[in-house]
Amino acid sequence: MPKFGVNLLLWADKFDRETVELIPKVAEMGFDGVEIPIFDPETVDIPHTQAALKATGLQVIGCNIMSPDRNPIDEDPGVRENAKAYLKRAIEIIAELGGDTYVGPMYSAVGKLVGRGRNQQEWDWCVEGLQEVAEFAGKHGVTLASEPLNRFETYFVNIAEDAVKLAEAVGSPYFKVHLDTFHMNIEEKNQGQAILNTGAQLHHVHCCENDRGTPGTGLVPWDEVFGALAQLNYDRWLVIESFTPAVKEIAAATCIWRDIAPSAESLAADGLAFLKKMAAQYL
Repeated sequence: MPKFGVNLLLWADKFDRETVELIPKVAEMGFDGVEIPIFDPETVDIPHTQAALKATGLQVIGCNIMSPDRNPIDEDPGVRENAKAYLKRAIEIIAELGGDTYVGPMYSAVGKLVGRGRNQQEWDWCVEGLQEVAEFAGKHGVTLASEPLNRFETYFVNIAEDAVKLAEAVGSPYFKVHLDTFHMNIEEKNQGQAILNTGAQLHHVHCCENDRGTPGTGLVPWDEVFGALAQLNYDRWLVIESFTPAVKEIAAATCIWRDIAPSAESLAADGLAFLKKMAAQYL
């Protein structure tokens, strides 16, 4: 049976001491774990977070954001080094918090578009840098899971097939694939087949509707998704990742201009109930 989590970006645009107070809320809703956005490692209060996780019994996952000043495929070697330093520090934090998974689009700055597809030089820079980071992650018992994003957010990796190619090129047991049903709904011909083709490389799944709303309320072919997960005997995380206009910085970054659910709490609670129902049927 998989584990169920929710990303705190549903309520906050960063993870700091104040945001730690969301952890008991997540536990009370019935989730098994919490996915924390480590956008600025300096804001993470490790002892306070450790205490909250221990008190609630929740497990922790980390997620990343690659900004222009820490872009793994930038022409400036200093920027590429900054990307590796950021990822390594975040890995240390997740390990200190007792987590074993760090996810997200860690191959390129999110939102950076250059009017073309990736080139070989960028691919080589990416693979070289992530090989170093994956080796570091392995020493800390943390597995990285790289997430394809849709074409409006990145030009580097948009589909599961390319995420698998990247994982194979990095060539580490600590570097795998993270799929998200929102991005897949835009880019994949068939979500179920994309999941099946990812196979043993699949390490993490974000569950979100085609409008980023509550799972089960839109166009995502959930029977197809869960049928494919069942064929893979998937038993890792199913995490709700969504956003609301109330969190203005994240809403601006993800183009959330209207309410896509009555509230963040209803989105999380109703989404969890739906995912548990589907998991009970298929997994």
